[in-house]
Amino acid sequence: MSALGSAREGAPASEMLALKARYLMPCVYHFYREPMVLERGEGCYLYDSEGRRYLDCYAGVGVTSAGHANPEIVAAATAQLGKLAHTTTIYLTEPMLRLAEALAAFVPGDLEQSFFCTSGSEANEGALLLAKLATGRNDFIALSRSLHGRTYLTAGATGMDFWRTDPQPPENVHFVPSPSCGDCPLKLERASCGLRCADAVGELLDAHPGEVAALIAEPLHGNGGIVVPPAGYFERVQAHLRRHGVLLIMDEAQTGFCRTGKRFGFEHWDIAPDIVTVCKALGNGLPIAAFIATRAVAAAYTKPGASTFGGNLVCSEAARATLAFHLAHALDEAAAARGAELEAGLLTLAGNHALVKEVRGLGLMRGLELVEADGTPASAATDTLLESLREHGVLAGKTGPGRNVLTLMPPLVITPEQVAELLTTLDIAFADLMTQRSIAA
Repeated sequence: MSALGSAREGAPASEMLALKARYLMPCVYHFYREPMVLERGEGCYLYDSEGRRYLDCYAGVGVTSAGHANPEIVAAATAQLGKLAHTTTIYLTEPMLRLAEALAAFVPGDLEQSFFCTSGSEANEGALLLAKLATGRNDFIALSRSLHGRTYLTAGATGMDFWRTDPQPPENVHFVPSPSCGDCPLKLERASCGLRCADAVGELLDAHPGEVAALIAEPLHGNGGIVVPPAGYFERVQAHLRRHGVLLIMDEAQTGFCRTGKRFGFEHWDIAPDIVTVCKALGNGLPIAAFIATRAVAAAYTKPGASTFGGNLVCSEAARATLAFHLAHALDEAAAARGAELEAGLLTLAGNHALVKEVRGLGLMRGLELVEADGTPASAATDTLLESLREHGVLAGKTGPGRNVLTLMPPLVITPEQVAELLTTLDIAFADLMTQRSIAA
């Protein structure tokens, strides 16, 4: 057994990979054939154990929206850590309550009462439980390209097989086709489909009257491939839900806190969620999450409950500082502006590369779907691009059922110059890919 503290600054990747293989479960995977060891960050940049700098265009999967090592957030967390780090929710403390107050002011609509926890999976699990309590019903609806977590029920409400580990998921989750117009599950054309994917919700509810508690959905599919629903989709879905007394849960894990150019992703549509779940960017790297509900729905949760680390004092102060930073720097407007610049550059790039089937997304949540000439997912090409980008100092992600959507979600503090750096590097990476393919041919 290794001695405590044996890890050292500057440890090579080979040593870290050996530790990973020995001490972590094999399900914990990583990007890159020869992964680097990340050691520190500053703003939009990350640095590895060999001193190399990378423009971070994935932000820990949309987490560090206010930038790495943000001084204002670090100061708030450090100050609280020096006073009191932990008490749990059974004691009255100010940080969690002030955060709940700030969150209620930050979230639009009538969403006002929060329950704090530590991860998005836990927040979604709690939201589904709350929906059952509020409606007295047992079933749920989810979308076919969704990802909602790794707990039993949230994994069961995840539509993508890639993320569903349990071979026997719960039987009380019903799936409806995702609103993916570029690759319609119903094989329809957007111009003439009449939003059949939305009406599939109504048909399912008609077939199961009084059984469904809630529909859970991401405003945009994140891991599902950065899919933006068509205009009118969520409005029609909510009309079907209201007709049957079914609640709407919006999973804002990746879309929340200004990522899409608005404070929350659901604001792009004229809908009113009953419950919203948040995590990731709320703590800007510290583990904190919550499900937030209207007072009418929250009133159903009366049996005593607690969360040992939910609303942790240090995480709460970091989250409050994060919200304040978002407001002070108008990160919703920044994400919209930088997102427009990024979209314009990506569309130009797509016009020069036949591999790019579609550029999609909102704000600073963007994806390039890559397909081969025969229409199959260009998964290997996506991996090659990720490797090339890393070699040229840019970190990106990959999503989609075929893992063929190159995904860009940089910190929202990214500058126009850094957007230009990303676009230039991406063009170089595509050129590298074409060269490799020419040589292979």
